[in-house]
Amino acid sequence: MSFQRVPGLVSIVITVYNKVPYLTDCLTSLLNQSYSNWELIVIDDASTDGSYEFVLNWLNENEPLLREAKGIYTLRLPRNSGYAGAITAGMYLAKGEYIAIQDADDLSHSERLAKQVRYMSENPHIDLLGTNYEVFEDGKPERRTPVYWLKYGSQIGKVYADGGHCICHGTVMFRGQVFDRIGGHTRRIEGAEDYEFIAKVIKPGARNVENLREVLYYYRKHQKQRSRNYFGKSQKEHGHET
Repeated sequence: MSFQRVPGLVSIVITVYNKVPYLTDCLTSLLNQSYSNWELIVIDDASTDGSYEFVLNWLNENEPLLREAKGIYTLRLPRNSGYAGAITAGMYLAKGEYIAIQDADDLSHSERLAKQVRYMSENPHIDLLGTNYEVFEDGKPERRTPVYWLKYGSQIGKVYADGGHCICHGTVMFRGQVFDRIGGHTRRIEGAEDYEFIAKVIKPGARNVENLREVLYYYRKHQKQRSRNYFGKSQKEHGHET
């Protein structure tokens, strides 16, 4: 018996590792989504700062507001498995027609899910869809700046064919069937798991990935970002953002 995905359902997957200061903003931005047909899957990658307990308490406090959602699922991994292991665990739990990525230190625009679902339902050839986004310094959410490294249309496939990156991983929504077909993230390229996954989705010669030009995501810059360990302060210009 093949796995049957729930039509119209968006499975939002968040991985958390020591992100207590940012979780309220992140979770509130998802609670405020205009699109109501979603489930939330939070994977805690063996945090040591109380992140998992914080998430549980936050969800309990907001439970009356969450009753319209399809489900809230939390899983604490018994040991730190790294980003690829944590996010792939979350994808295995996802039962939605669509899977959306959300980084625990970032925020989504209230219309993000609605506009991505609408676009993908109207464009059945699109397997993966990112969005435009803005960057803000931690503590200064009102001072957001645009980015200029994203590409659109036929340019996307060309960039990835040349080893480049032009989709912000945190903004991504993709069809659950894609995960069923090719699997999730791997540890093969440490620090660039996001790049490898998107490149794996792209079909040679086909325009099956796209970015929305509208800003629907807000990326927080702070000193504890995982990507700083690999790419330094300029990681965003190279498209690495986890």
